[in-house]
Amino acid sequence: MWNDKLNLISFYTSFLAIGLMIFEAGFFSELLYRSELIVFYDISFLLTIFNILYYNFYKKNMATRKLWPLEILIVVLVVLYYAARLEYNFLDSTTLRFVGQRLLYLLIILCFIRDFSCLRINFKRTFINPAQLFILSFLGIILLGSAMLLMPNATTREISVLDALFTSTSAVCVTGLVTLDTAKDFTTFGKIIILALIQTGGLGIMTFASYFSYFFRGDSSYENQISLSEMTSSDKLGDVFNTLKRILLITVTVELIGATLIFMSLDLRHLGNSVNTGLLFSVFHSVSAFCNAGFSTLSGGLSEPGFQYNYTLHLIIAFLLIFGGLGFPIVYNVYKYVRHIIQNLMFNRITQERYRYTPWVLSINTRIILITTAILLVSGSVLIYIFEKDTSLQNHGYLGSVIEAFFISASNRTAGFNTVNMVSLSAPTVMICMLLMWIGASPASTGGGIKTSTFAIAILNIIALARGKNRTEIYRREISDNSVKRAFAIIALSLIIIGIAIFLLVLTEKDKDLMTLAFEVFSAYSTVGLSLNLTPTLTPAGKIIIIAVMFIGRVSMLSLLIALVKREKYFNYRYPKEEIMIN
Repeated sequence: MWNDKLNLISFYTSFLAIGLMIFEAGFFSELLYRSELIVFYDISFLLTIFNILYYNFYKKNMATRKLWPLEILIVVLVVLYYAARLEYNFLDSTTLRFVGQRLLYLLIILCFIRDFSCLRINFKRTFINPAQLFILSFLGIILLGSAMLLMPNATTREISVLDALFTSTSAVCVTGLVTLDTAKDFTTFGKIIILALIQTGGLGIMTFASYFSYFFRGDSSYENQISLSEMTSSDKLGDVFNTLKRILLITVTVELIGATLIFMSLDLRHLGNSVNTGLLFSVFHSVSAFCNAGFSTLSGGLSEPGFQYNYTLHLIIAFLLIFGGLGFPIVYNVYKYVRHIIQNLMFNRITQERYRYTPWVLSINTRIILITTAILLVSGSVLIYIFEKDTSLQNHGYLGSVIEAFFISASNRTAGFNTVNMVSLSAPTVMICMLLMWIGASPASTGGGIKTSTFAIAILNIIALARGKNRTEIYRREISDNSVKRAFAIIALSLIIIGIAIFLLVLTEKDKDLMTLAFEVFSAYSTVGLSLNLTPTLTPAGKIIIIAVMFIGRVSMLSLLIALVKREKYFNYRYPKEEIMIN
């Protein structure tokens, strides 16, 4: 009981500290060490340190005590911070002030994460179901992001509340549609806020909260695990937190590798010969690409001079967004398959024994998604190359045109980065892009759309019906009726929402043509972020419509219905079956 109260007090103090930090960074023109704030930060640090020591050395059994890595890091950084404050005056020089402020802010963030993680949060299914929790978490972070973007230091000029809400929704829903110029209208602080919103939205706020909660406390309630298993699509209840751990590990690893490769591919002359600007560019685009957000710190996107013909950069970003769009379960399953092959090859070399066959290392989900993704990438690239090689891609040469066609095909399904002016694309290519956007990425990924598996199941079911079969089968497996029903429900709901949104935009944007409006809605619903230069010219009513479509596309209409409609209890009875005339 005392430990819970201590955790709560420490959390509230850390929460206020991080709020003051954001307020200070967002509202004051010069960040100085104000004595009142320093005293409050000191209290916050000391409470966190006391909480760590109490929990690990007094509350726990001496035989099982263990300081977790991040808690050790907090203790070390606090010691270094106070040692530096005793030895140096951070206000003596610009360099010391810069280092001291960054160390202070890092400590505030780490302490908040640790204290938040130690709260005992129980997701009672009797009060709130996983779908409601998922939707409310996104709504909360969107509103918080909007408020942060309205701070004076986040923008270079005053922006409207609607534009802040639009940008925050687009970032959290990893869409990439913008009514403002990210490069010119937002400061470095504003770009960092957008980056944090993209990362939070890409992984899902509950991934962070739930994993860190388990990481420090080491346990979780049965109710929590059930809720999280539904949100993370884990097959086994015991694997829930292992899945969350893998998600974070894969994300951080891939984004760091991506940022490094992007930085190596840059010509810093196009970024003012600034290493800091190059690092921000690399990290921002790596996170934006892996999370399939499509945000760029360049006004014209990757089609700007100096970046338009950087094919190495385009390929790195393309593979980042493909990797992020595959979905964490698929990536991990492929990793297990590759590890299985390598281990067997090494085992055979050492022992001279035959290959150990293990059935279904590569799951049916992985096979369907990988094949569907490959077909969409290849067919999209070929068709776009055929239609655009003599028009928008004519200045790229043969190899460049092939790379750009591949990039457009990959980006249109998930991310929304543009290496060519989208208005210059021909009508057939625009139609292909709309189809690719509608299909989108894979389940449990950072991308949107109806998902590749949904599209594949629908096609397989149509083929089965054409052949007169009453079962949908593939790879000697039968796809469950529940999966088929869910797939067609998702398809129907997506078309209904897209149709309603296009109709509403026709009413509000009377001076725009239908193709441009349809492209915008498909892009918003599938959280792609490409536009035929329509987004900045939208009316306030049009912006609200697109905001709603982006949100629905991110959380899915089916999740909204599950969250809003009361679930019926199952009764053990069946009505007589009747055949309804369909065709």
